[in-house]
Amino acid sequence: MRAWNRFVQGCASACLAFGLGASAFAYNPISTYHYLADPGAAADDEYFYIITDSDDPAPANASGYEIKALYGFRSKDMQNWTDFGIIYDARKVDGVDAIWASGIAKNPNDGRLYIVFPDGGGGGIVLIGADSIAGPWTNPLNGGKRLIGWGNAGISDCDGIGWCFDPAIFFDDDGQGYFTFGGGDSDSRPARDNGSDIFNIYKLDKDMKSYNPGTKTHLKIGGPQAMEASYIHKYKNKYYLSYSTADLRIAYGMSDSPMGPYEYKGIFMGNPNIGGQNINANNNNHHGIAEFKGHWYVAYHDRRISNGYDGLEKIPAEDGLPNPNPAFHRSVSIDEFTYNADGTMKELTFTKEGPEQLENFDPYDWYPALTSSKQKGIRSRSNWAPGKVAEHILLPLSSKESWIRVSGVDFGTAATGFTVEAASAAAGNKIEIRTGSASGTLAGTCELKNTGSKTSFEQNTCEVEGLKGIVNYLFLVFKGSQDSTMAIKAWGFEGSGTTPPTPHSAYEGKVVTLPAKIEAENYDVPGTGRGSDVKSYNDADSENQGDAEFRTDEGVDVVLGGTGKAIGYTSEGEWLLYTVNVPADGEYAIKASASTGMESTSFKFQVDGKDVGSEITVPQTGEDWSVYKEFDGGKATLTAGEHVVKLVITGNNVNVDWFSLGDVTGEVVTPGDSSRTALKAVAANLNSGAFSTYRVYNVKGKLVGIVDLNGKKAASALSEAGFDKGIYMLRSVNGNKKFMASVAK
Repeated sequence: MRAWNRFVQGCASACLAFGLGASAFAYNPISTYHYLADPGAAADDEYFYIITDSDDPAPANASGYEIKALYGFRSKDMQNWTDFGIIYDARKVDGVDAIWASGIAKNPNDGRLYIVFPDGGGGGIVLIGADSIAGPWTNPLNGGKRLIGWGNAGISDCDGIGWCFDPAIFFDDDGQGYFTFGGGDSDSRPARDNGSDIFNIYKLDKDMKSYNPGTKTHLKIGGPQAMEASYIHKYKNKYYLSYSTADLRIAYGMSDSPMGPYEYKGIFMGNPNIGGQNINANNNNHHGIAEFKGHWYVAYHDRRISNGYDGLEKIPAEDGLPNPNPAFHRSVSIDEFTYNADGTMKELTFTKEGPEQLENFDPYDWYPALTSSKQKGIRSRSNWAPGKVAEHILLPLSSKESWIRVSGVDFGTAATGFTVEAASAAAGNKIEIRTGSASGTLAGTCELKNTGSKTSFEQNTCEVEGLKGIVNYLFLVFKGSQDSTMAIKAWGFEGSGTTPPTPHSAYEGKVVTLPAKIEAENYDVPGTGRGSDVKSYNDADSENQGDAEFRTDEGVDVVLGGTGKAIGYTSEGEWLLYTVNVPADGEYAIKASASTGMESTSFKFQVDGKDVGSEITVPQTGEDWSVYKEFDGGKATLTAGEHVVKLVITGNNVNVDWFSLGDVTGEVVTPGDSSRTALKAVAANLNSGAFSTYRVYNVKGKLVGIVDLNGKKAASALSEAGFDKGIYMLRSVNGNKKFMASVAK
C-alpha cells in the first residue's frame, strides 16, 4: 500500500530512499537493447502480442524519424517476453518506403493475426497476415493492393485526411473486422478542440481479401484536438475510440457501435511520467490496448532508455554514438489498467514494474534466445527476407556485464541440464546460469564450442544443480574476453515436472467462523507460484513500509494504531483477502474501524468477487491518522460454507484497523474458555430467532460472553454461567431487547 501519507506523518528521507532503491528488478521497458516505438497490441487465449516499429536506424543526432521495420513480441505471463526480431522490413519489400505506427488483431474467423501498417508519412495503408507473430507475413488482398493508396494502388484513397497513417484493426465478437486510420489537419478534414474529423473507419470483408468502400464512416469526436493514433477496443458491449491529442495525451470516447458516433469521455493516459518526472521527453504518445486472461493492458512508448531514466543503460544509436536524441529514440513499455463501475476508463498509472506475472515460466521448452524479463549488455540482430521467418540472434557484449533475466521460473522437482544453441568465434566464451542476481548462486556453466564464426551454430549442453521449485529470478550471464564474439539462437532446460501453484490460505491456518471481528492485518497468507488463486493482496509496491514490524516479508503496509495494528499507506485499487466460514445462511452486519487524515476516502467489501453491503465513506477522523472511528457498511447476505472476503480500497489514504461480519462487539470470549465455541453459538442463534440467548457486555462495552436465561432471572443465569461479581449489560441476539444486570458474588 502506497506510502504517500507517510510524508504527511513525518517520514520523508527514508521514504524517498526506498523509492529510488527499488528499480533493480523493474520490468519496463520490455526491451532495453534497441529503440522501439508506436506499439500495437492484441491477444488470444495463449499469448499477448505486441508489435512495434523501430527507431534503431536513426543516427544519434537525428532531427527526424528513420523508421523501416516492424518487430514482434509475445508473452504468456506478461513479464517474460519473446522478441522475434524484425517480422517485416520495408528495406527489403518492393514498393514500400517505410513502416510507421501499425495495428494488430487476431481474427476469430480464421485464427490468423493481421497487421495494418502505413507506408511512411502518407503513402497508404497496407494489410498483411500470418499464422504466427513470427511470420511470414503476406498481403492477402486481391491483386496485392493496399487498403488505402493513391491512384490504382489502393482500394480507396486518403479521403482528404491530412496524414494518411497510424492505422488500427479491430474484430468484433461476431467476427466482423474493421480498420481505421488518420491524423493531422486539413481544410476538408479539420482537427480542432471539441470537433475533430480526422479519422475514417471501414468494414473488412470476412475473407480478408477486400472491403466495401461504401462502408466508410467519419469518426468525429469532441474533446481535445486530435492528432493521430485512432484505436478501437470493446469492453462489456461498449466500444472505445482512443486517440493521441495535439497536447500529447491519449483521450477517448465511448459508443454503442464500432462505427460511432462516439461521445468524448476524458483522458485515459497523460504524457508518461512517474512520480512527477516525465519519462517521455515531453514528446509524442502512442498506445495499443488488449485484454488478456481477464486483465486489461496498454502498451505505449516513452523515452526511458534514451533519457537514462532510473539508471537504465543509455544504449548508443545505430551509428555507435552515445546519448542519442531522445525525441527520435523511443522505448516500449506496458502497464495494466482498469475501468470504473460505469465503464469509463480509469486514467493509467505508469510504473517501473509493469504488469504482475500471471503464471509461472516453464523452463522445459525450447525458447528463442531473446526470451527474458530484463536485459543488460546485449544487442540483437535479425536476418529477415520476404516470405521467411527471420532468424533473430542475441549478441552479448561479453567483456562487460552482460545477461538476460527470466522471472518466476518453475523448475519443479529439479532441472538436470541446460542446452544452448550458440555460435562462438573465440575460445573461452561461456554462459553461467545463476539465481537471484547476475552474481548470485551459480547453478552451472556452459562452455561454448568455438565454431569459428558467429554464423556457424552448435548445441552446447551442461549440467546444472540447485534449480528446483520456483526460482524468482534466473540469470543467463555471458562471459568472454571480447565483445560480440558469440551469438545465441535458442536455449532450454532438461528436468522433471513443474510445481502446481498453491492457493492463498487463512492467516496462521485458522479459518475465522462468523460472526467475527477480524483484524485487517490478519489477511490471508499468499500461496506459491503465479496465478490469480495465489495472491492474497494487491499492493502498489513490494515492500511493507509500515512501522508495526509485522509480516515484514510481504508487501502490505502494517502500521501501529487503532487496537494495536492497522493497514496503512493505502491507495485506490489495493485489496486484501480473508478466508472465512459462514455457519448458516443469513444476513451479517458489516462494520469497520478506520481512520484518515484526508478530507474523505473510502473502501468496500466483496465476497467471492461480488460487492456486499455498501461502500464505506470515511471523512477526516484526525489530521495525523491516529483517531479511529467505527463505520457501518450495511449487511451482507451470505450462504453457509467457506467464502473469501475481499477488502477493496476505493479511495486513497485510509487506515483500516478491523472489520466485523455479524453483530459482534469487541473480542468474543466465553468465561473460562479461550476457544471460539461461543461464536458458533451466536451464529446458530442468529438464524434460530431465539429470544432467551443474550450477549453479555462488561461496563466498558466489551463483549465477554453469552448466556441463555431459559426462564431464569438474569443474575442467577449469569452466576451459574461463571460470570464474576459485577455489573453487566445483556442484549438479545436479535438486538430487540437489552437491560442491565448484576452478579452479587
